[in-house]
Amino acid sequence: MSRLNQAFLALGSNIDPETHLPQAVESLAEYGKVQGKSSVWQSAPVGDPDQADFLNAAVLLETEHDATFLCEWVVPEIEKALKRVRDPQNKNGPRTIDLDLVLFNSEALRIAHRIIPDPEIVSRVFLAVPLAEIAPDYSVPGLNRTLADIALSLKEHAENQLLRRFEIQL
Repeated sequence: MSRLNQAFLALGSNIDPETHLPQAVESLAEYGKVQGKSSVWQSAPVGDPDQADFLNAAVLLETEHDATFLCEWVVPEIEKALKRVRDPQNKNGPRTIDLDLVLFNSEALRIAHRIIPDPEIVSRVFLAVPLAEIAPDYSVPGLNRTLADIALSLKEHAENQLLRRFEIQL
């Protein structure tokens, strides 16, 4: 039996997130077993402040699929099914769902436009905190820092980015 991959995905939404985040998790479960789900965190939008706050979460998916398949097929299919619209004039605009593969096993990868581990984990509290909830002792490749350490550091210095835990079930 082959070893299953550990895929960490970040989820965000600011258009009907109470519906779209759980639907995204349900869709991911079609490609493996959801081994961990973070709390949902509300955060201010980045890059375009004239929109609703985002709700963010993270999921650990145990899957037989490789990172390329997840990035190039699974993520776009789920975003399409949830009617994600990309505005070429505003890449930080509102969205029904934003789904990104941010960590994969303990590997450092480049897949098309994605860099894994996602370099923004160390600067975006809304990425680090949910990830640390599901895998606090995970050591980020190339950084030799755990997710818990990164999240703690960001929470101390970036409280304006992370507003509060939001009560919805994934």
